[in-house]
Amino acid sequence: MPRLDPVVSVAHLAKRYGDFVAVSDVSFDVAPGEIFGILGPNGAGKTTTVECLQGLRHIDGGEVSVLGYDPRHDSKSIRRRTGSQLQESALPERMKVWEALDLFGSLRTSGPSTEQLLDDWGLTDKADTRFGNLSGGQQQRLFVALALVNDPDLVFLDEMTTGLDPSSRRVAWDLIRQIRDTGTTVLLVTHFMDEAERLCDRLVIIDRGTVVAAGTPSELIDRHGGGVRVRFTHDGSIEAWLHGVPHVGAVSRDRDRYEVSGDGPVLAYVAAALVEHGVAPVDLRQERATLEDVFLALTDGGDAE
Repeated sequence: MPRLDPVVSVAHLAKRYGDFVAVSDVSFDVAPGEIFGILGPNGAGKTTTVECLQGLRHIDGGEVSVLGYDPRHDSKSIRRRTGSQLQESALPERMKVWEALDLFGSLRTSGPSTEQLLDDWGLTDKADTRFGNLSGGQQQRLFVALALVNDPDLVFLDEMTTGLDPSSRRVAWDLIRQIRDTGTTVLLVTHFMDEAERLCDRLVIIDRGTVVAAGTPSELIDRHGGGVRVRFTHDGSIEAWLHGVPHVGAVSRDRDRYEVSGDGPVLAYVAAALVEHGVAPVDLRQERATLEDVFLALTDGGDAE
């Protein structure tokens, strides 16, 4: 069956466990070849959503399509064309790297060889190393390789970098980009703001089982981040004409410290106006909201890190 566009389509997904509503209303589409993020605090419904997409959880409401299949009826077809690194991933401590790849590869009908996967993911010199002796970053490389044994069209990565040190996290980020660069679509679940902002082409923010925002990281920051702030120091009174500079919304002053709030290219206009009036502060700088600021503005914060 040919790949459909979008790769994943979710409309008003709902999932309950008795009286507890884990997911109440989640909708989004994932386009081919992108890194799509599901961002939210712990307990927001991220993992439950992904498990529903893979057919691992019964769907109580809404419509879901993954690679053109309905996970309620075609979960086996979905698994043949997808790869997955689940939130709690582990292997026997004594299992060697090549043994894990051979074991997972025995379940496929096509895909890259063990040797190719070892080479692609920098594990050739670790082929005979036991899983328990691998570093955190090397274990993540192995999990990625295992998710790609069947040459999938779509890969699910659930909290892939939780528990990793900063160096290993950066290695994992490079791995995720490499997956996308091979043409595979990536659906990334995370509660790390910096990870989502750096990696995701588009994302949804989920809180309490509901999508509260969707778009590219830049779109979300522009839409919900409270604009742009320009800061500098100057010992003169210049508020009057600063208010008239294009894209400036507000000007505040605390002794010699100025803060100008605005939007768009406000930094360029403020800088030009300052120079025109003979003011050239050496500490002129722009501060823009981050995805974390947006997250905290749209949710109660939860367990966000």
